[in-house]
Amino acid sequence: MLRQIRIAVGRRWRQPVQAAVDHGMPARWTGHRFVRRETVPEHVARLARAGEVYPYEVIHPETVAHNPLPRNVPRRDELPDDAGWWGYSFRDVPERRSAPTFLATLPDCRIVSYRDPALQDDYYPAILASDDTSIEMREIRFRPPHARALRTSGPPVRLQRATWVVERVFHNHSHWLSAHLPKLLMLAERDALEDVLLPADLAPAIEQSLRLVGLDPDGFRRFDESRPLQVAELTVVGTDRFRPELLRLAQRASGALEGERPTRRVFISRAKATRRRLINEDEVWPLLADAGFERTVMEDLSFDDQVRLMHQTAVLFAPHGAGLTNMVFCPPGTQVVEVADLSFPNPNFYATAAAVGHDYWLLKATSVGDVHPLERDLHVDPAVVRDALDALGLGR
Repeated sequence: MLRQIRIAVGRRWRQPVQAAVDHGMPARWTGHRFVRRETVPEHVARLARAGEVYPYEVIHPETVAHNPLPRNVPRRDELPDDAGWWGYSFRDVPERRSAPTFLATLPDCRIVSYRDPALQDDYYPAILASDDTSIEMREIRFRPPHARALRTSGPPVRLQRATWVVERVFHNHSHWLSAHLPKLLMLAERDALEDVLLPADLAPAIEQSLRLVGLDPDGFRRFDESRPLQVAELTVVGTDRFRPELLRLAQRASGALEGERPTRRVFISRAKATRRRLINEDEVWPLLADAGFERTVMEDLSFDDQVRLMHQTAVLFAPHGAGLTNMVFCPPGTQVVEVADLSFPNPNFYATAAAVGHDYWLLKATSVGDVHPLERDLHVDPAVVRDALDALGLGR
């Protein structure tokens, strides 16, 4: 009962304290437990009203996509309409609203980050303006652990200029390929890589991806995640993860538009994964083998070998997982077949496939296991696989 009373009192005080911070009370007075929040356009506009004008350039304006339905879904209303964690649903993808691409330079910003050991050591960055307003962007926002990081991480490293591209979980294969690599390629086209900051420690696959597209990982300035950064002139890069103009930069830079017409049929196995495995893979594999597929475990291939394989892939078949992001290295027109749990629908791979010009197929699976939906294994009816192969013209 006492704990419930404390929670009730805490909730009772939270709203007026947050309101006070929103109206100008310094966030440091609350130990940064409460901060004012603004988007980049809102912050730039507030500075302009105060007579401080800073660069804000829209490269790709907000737009509405016109994407085809999955090849095996005849009507849009048959797609899941649950937006869940993602902010949009499968049903939204055919006319999904894409956020603008922009570059903005902001004064006197502090960058603080932390890793969460309870979530596979995931990385979380936040950006604070000079008045401690949190500058909110996709996958960049101020969270309670940032307040602890500010109190315990010591004095910041001071920089005159920097360009920030790093988002939450940058180290995740899918996030890196779809959110980060396209930003760097766009900046490279604009000859604007000089001040870009990257983490001191990059996974080998990230370094290999940079080299693959002609960027030298050793040519970037690096930062220590354990130290806050105080940047006098911070350029931030706002993007939408599923803009064709961005994702196709990786497709082109990797060489996917060159070479002979692809012919290989590839099944990505998650047999070595710790989650989202296809538990009846041995049951459906004979169907795929008879249709000419080769079974591939991405963990057994170097990044360069994965990309070479994608260049040669005409049909990519896989359960939901990060390996599907490799479709950005497939030539346009690749047939992409995703096996997914539609009780917890994640439309990201559908949106990716549409952005890079692939034909997308969606096969419904059931989830298995009493764990978080992101952790559950999958089971797909072999009849569903057989029907998809027939529709692809690959059945016996």
